[in-house]
Amino acid sequence: MKITVIPGDGIGPDIIKQAYKVLNRVSRVYQIRFEFQEVLMGGTAIDETGVPLPEESLKLCQNSDAILLGAVGGAKWDTLPGHLRPEAGLLGIRKGLGLFANLRPAVLFPQLKSASTLKEEVLGDGLDIMVVRELTGGIYFGERGRRDSDSGQEAWDTETYSTKEIERVARVGFEIANKRQNKLMSIDKANILESSRLWREVVIRAAEDYPEVELSHMYVDNAAMQLIRNPRQFDVIVTSNIFGDILSDEASMLTGSLGMLPSASLGEGRLGLYEPIHGSAPDIAGQNKANPIATIMSVAMMLRYSFNREDVAKAIETAVEKVLDQGYRTMDIMQPSMKSVGTEEMGDLIAKEIQ
Repeated sequence: MKITVIPGDGIGPDIIKQAYKVLNRVSRVYQIRFEFQEVLMGGTAIDETGVPLPEESLKLCQNSDAILLGAVGGAKWDTLPGHLRPEAGLLGIRKGLGLFANLRPAVLFPQLKSASTLKEEVLGDGLDIMVVRELTGGIYFGERGRRDSDSGQEAWDTETYSTKEIERVARVGFEIANKRQNKLMSIDKANILESSRLWREVVIRAAEDYPEVELSHMYVDNAAMQLIRNPRQFDVIVTSNIFGDILSDEASMLTGSLGMLPSASLGEGRLGLYEPIHGSAPDIAGQNKANPIATIMSVAMMLRYSFNREDVAKAIETAVEKVLDQGYRTMDIMQPSMKSVGTEEMGDLIAKEIQ
């Protein structure tokens, strides 16, 4: 199993180091052989090569079985033009690898229920929501520009979707729903937007191949409200690029900490890019303060989706829960009477618990 690792910027190298611990433990316990290669992307790539995604890095990723990313970005590079900023590397690698479906789970661990901003009666027994976001189409990739007018400058960004783009991400949503509670919520704005009307039509047609999955629809503004009002009504959500960007961030904050949540970006085959959803946090880089759990949970997603090892993914997730049950916390999830640990200690504890 060939894994390309992108440590990236800020706390990226700190948390990736903990991912290595987990993967090495998995290798010993389950007799799985991993082959690692590290490449540059983001700010570190800009510093060394002048571009956020060197061609050599992309080629190595394309010849891998999976990619594990730490984090990219930082104030150091904020003044650069958009196409030369670290985040441009993310857009480039998604396009270069054909990664069109972004999976963003929002899981509230029972041990961290008090960290959520929602009342306990709203949370109930906890949350387990999967947002499937279309990743390579829509307004982020549509035609854009500026022009002069009598009112000053005008700017436009175009939302464009094809039947193929919608259908392939809808099928990812249906497949995931089929392995969970057989419930899929499609989010759009079909009462206003023509692109959303096509979105809904295509999703409804795709549903004919998944009769066991209960499909429902919701307008995006109502969905944003319902995620706060009654998040337990959601299981799997499928939606467009911009709506998914906003709703997945909203859903993630219901869990109390960005440091806990992983993500996966998938294409047509098993190749995927796995990364925590949090940023690079350069202010705490190298200080043994970062929470590595989101990266470790991203490793679990990698084992599940790219390597089809559900057993190993479950073992990693169980190890995380065991460590939380034992009362260990990094500073971002620290609670009264809990045991404070750093990045390194949390990585060691979780790796040790993998059985």
